[in-house]
Amino acid sequence: MCVFAGDDDRSRLEAIVSDRKRPHKHVQRARIVLLSADRCSVATIAQSVGMRRPSVWRWQQQFAEVGVAGLLKDRTRPPGKPPLPAEIEFEVVALTCSEPSGEVIHWTGRAMAKAVGISLGAVQRIWAKYELQPHRIKTFKRSLISMHYIAHP
Repeated sequence: MCVFAGDDDRSRLEAIVSDRKRPHKHVQRARIVLLSADRCSVATIAQSVGMRRPSVWRWQQQFAEVGVAGLLKDRTRPPGKPPLPAEIEFEVVALTCSEPSGEVIHWTGRAMAKAVGISLGAVQRIWAKYELQPHRIKTFKRSLISMHYIAHP
């Protein structure tokens, strides 16, 4: 990508690079644009600033679209997965504190995940949150845990 930096942009970018109190990522981005404006190759720029070529292309594009201000602000990302509803957590806790169906003597994470319809990791996070350990048959107290956590979420 051919990047053109005018005199104003170049002076602002050089000020960012020379400012010792600037975050390192801002300095890297400014250096990418300055080196691009000096017609250096993408491979040379990537090696010089310690980034990969796709990152160099991304910041060149960001500068072309928004200007210097675009280098100082990270793009927002969509949020991750929403947390599980409280009803699902309560269902996992209630099932954990009850007898499993069939010939098994305790709930396994995979069996619980299949029964409730969530992932194994989600079951493990819920068990850790409520300090449930159904595999410890001799020390697992169903009545105390189930009454406390179901009554007081």
